[in-house]
Amino acid sequence: MSYMEDANETDSNNTSLDAFYFFETEQFTLLWVLFVIIVAGNMGVLYTLLFGRSRKSRMNYFITHLALADLSVGLINVLTDIIWKTTVAWYAGNIACKVIRFLQVMVTYASTYVLVALSIDRYDAIRHPMKFSGSWKRARYLILAAWFFSALYSLPILIFYEEKIVKDKLQCWIEFYPQWKWQVYMTLVSLSLFIIPASIIATCYAIIIITIWSKNAKGFIKNTKATNGSDNSRRASSRGLIPRAKVKTIKITFVIFLFYVGVLI
Repeated sequence: MSYMEDANETDSNNTSLDAFYFFETEQFTLLWVLFVIIVAGNMGVLYTLLFGRSRKSRMNYFITHLALADLSVGLINVLTDIIWKTTVAWYAGNIACKVIRFLQVMVTYASTYVLVALSIDRYDAIRHPMKFSGSWKRARYLILAAWFFSALYSLPILIFYEEKIVKDKLQCWIEFYPQWKWQVYMTLVSLSLFIIPASIIATCYAIIIITIWSKNAKGFIKNTKATNGSDNSRRASSRGLIPRAKVKTIKITFVIFLFYVGVLI
């Protein structure tokens, strides 16, 4: 009877741990696949942009930082999750608990806010195409602001997370009592990580689409009214059109935005 009771108790504890930590082969496989895709994909992008023959541009500058942020998500978030699910308990100490959680949240914010910065830059390129002076300076300020606010919004993590005993195991944990504090926290995270950034990006692209449509429509009207086929007439009538290369970069960033929204949803 004693052996059976111990066996039943062990099975119960193992089942509880497995259910609580999602300690399953399928999820490990998914995490490893996700890790490989994120790391390989973003390292490929960085190699192409930094060591390839692609020309130096503001678009490539933003994509480089976006790839860095996404690569950090793979190395810091996904890899840490894999290791933690392997050990089940937290063995890195309280300081590492706070620092690692802070970095995890910061790179998640950065992945979003760099995309916001890219959208604002594309908006500026379309709405004010003649403002060439200071464009690189503005781009660097946008990237600096993206990383700064990512770090700023992640600072509460250094306070909230700490080592705690959960299910008889030491964990790096966050806890709020009463329940409404947790709801307030999650609401603020949703606003700062998804709702506000998505609203800014959507607004930028709405204005971009309207601007492209109106300028191309005006250019088309000028072309139809042209009475001769001289080169001067074509050049004059095409001034209202937006360059195809610039429109292409808009399409690329719009696809990135749609992918970002799809992943979060």
